[in-house]
Amino acid sequence: MITTIITFIIVFSILVIFHEFGHYYFAKKAGILVREFAIGFGPKIFSYRRGETTFTIRILPVGGYVRMAGYEEETEIKPGTPIGLLLNDTNEVTLINNYKKKQLLNAVPMEISSIDLENELYVEGFLAGDETNLVRYPVLRNAMIIEEDGTEVQIAPLDVQFQSASLPKRMMTNFAGPMNNIILAIVAFIVLAFLQGGVVSQENTLGTIVPDSVAEEAGLSEGDRVVQIDDEKITNWPEMVEIIRVNPENELIFYIESTDGTEKIVPITPVASEATDGTEVGQIGVQNVLKTSLWDKISFGFSKTWSLMTQLFTILGSMFTSGFSIDMFGGPVAIYATTESVVQVGLIGVVNWLAVLSINLGIVNMLPIPGLDGGKLLLNIVEGIRRKPLSEEKEGIITLIGISLLLLLMVLVTWNDIQTYFFN
Repeated sequence: MITTIITFIIVFSILVIFHEFGHYYFAKKAGILVREFAIGFGPKIFSYRRGETTFTIRILPVGGYVRMAGYEEETEIKPGTPIGLLLNDTNEVTLINNYKKKQLLNAVPMEISSIDLENELYVEGFLAGDETNLVRYPVLRNAMIIEEDGTEVQIAPLDVQFQSASLPKRMMTNFAGPMNNIILAIVAFIVLAFLQGGVVSQENTLGTIVPDSVAEEAGLSEGDRVVQIDDEKITNWPEMVEIIRVNPENELIFYIESTDGTEKIVPITPVASEATDGTEVGQIGVQNVLKTSLWDKISFGFSKTWSLMTQLFTILGSMFTSGFSIDMFGGPVAIYATTESVVQVGLIGVVNWLAVLSINLGIVNMLPIPGLDGGKLLLNIVEGIRRKPLSEEKEGIITLIGISLLLLLMVLVTWNDIQTYFFN
C-alpha cells in the first residue's frame, strides 16, 4: 500500500508539474506575471522564490496551480486592514506584511485607508492606528506582499496582469497546459519503448516462436507472415490474435508467406488456456516482432499517443450519440485503484500508466467547459468574435456555473468509483 501511495503521488505530481509548467512558461513569454507555482493544495509547507515567482509545495499532494496576476484573483488588502510595511531609504514600500502570525523587525505598522497596487502603486493609512497621523507611501513595482496564509508573492501592476496580454498570447497560455500533457505522453511512450528494448509490431508477421508450442510443431518460423486464417484475410496482428483467441481446440487453416517468398498452408489447433476472467481462450505460442531501431522507438511515442487520443475522442463523441454514462469517467479513487495494479507490473507499467493519464488529462482539459482550459479558450474565441471580452461579472457567473458542474461531476464520479472498487 505504501508503494502504491508513493507511486500515486509521484505520478500525479509529474502530471501537474508538466501541465502547470506549460501555463507558466507561456505566461512568462507573454509578459504575464506568474505570482505562484504551486504543487498541491491547502496550507503551504515549503516555498522557494526565484525571479518573480514563488514556488510552493502544499499539504495536499494532488493537483496544483499556476497563479497568474489578474487571473481569477481576489482583492488582496481591504481598507481597515492592519499591516506592516518595510521601507527603503527613500521611503518607498519594498514589502507589505498582511500575515498576522509574523511580525517583521523595523516594519512600520499601518491601518489601511486606501491602497492601489495596480495603477498608481501607493499605500495610504494611519500609522500605528493613530487616525490623526495619515501618511501615504509609494510602492515599488517589484515590492513583495506576505499574504494572509504566509505566502510571499510579488505585487501585480496592471500592465503585467493576464488581461493586459494580447488575445493570441492569452489563448496560447491557456492551451499550453493540455499541450504539455500531450508532449509528456509522447516522451513517456518513447521512454517506454527504450525500457522494453523495442516496439511491439502490430503487423501480421511472426516474431519469436515459443519452444514446444503448437506453432513450432506446425513448422512456423520467425519472420513468417500470416495472410489468411480459414476464409478470413489477415492484415494485422490483432486480427490474427482474435481469431486464435475465440477458437480454443478448433482446427484452423493458416495460409503462410515464408521469409523466402514461398507460400504454405498449415493446419493448427490452438490449445485452450484460461484467461484472467476465467474464460477459455486459444493460444498457439507466437509473439509479436520486436522493432529495435532508434526511429521505431521514437516514432512509437507519436503513433501511440495519437492512437490513444483518437480512442478518447471517440469515447467522448459517443456521449452525444449513445448517451451520457457516469461509468465513462474515473476519478482519483479509480486512478488509485488502477495504480495499485500497475505497480505490480513494475516501472514499465508505471511509465505506461503515466502516459495514458497524461493524455486523458490533456484531452479532458480541452473540453469547452467553463473552469477547464477548454472553457477559457472558448471565452477567448468569443472575445475574438465580439472584438471585446465579456464583462467580469458575466465571465464570473459562467465560470462559477462551470466549476459547480465540475464539482458535482467529481462527487458523482468519486461515489461511483467507491461503489465499483470497494463494494462490488
